Amino acid sequence: MSSEKIPPAIQEQLVRIQQLQQTFQTVVAQKQQLEAELLGVEQALEELEKLSEEAIVYKAVGPLLIKVSRNVMIAELKERKDLLDMRISVLSKQEERTREKLIEAQRKLQGQIQGLT
Repeated sequence: MSSEKIPPAIQEQLVRIQQLQQTFQTVVAQKQQLEAELLGVEQALEELEKLSEEAIVYKAVGPLLIKVSRNVMIAELKERKDLLDMRISVLSKQEERTREKLIEAQRKLQGQIQGLT
């Protein structure tokens, strides 16, 4: 079936599905990236909490290592963890909404195709 023979409503629905698929893939990729970062933050926190309060800790700032207190670093990492948790939660909700829209668009397309036969 060439594109000239496909009804405009079905063409529009196909474009909509493609857009939703791209959005879904982008959201999933962003969520995976944040989850990986969260894992790193959690591992760093776990290691920091094993150290004594007098332990020397360095923080990477660009190409530099800056000496910081253990407690300050723990506070910064906990704040970063909270932010990542929140962003992952938002992306999870967006992922689910996009998935639902995609399923609905696919159902609509199937209905339109069946209406042609």
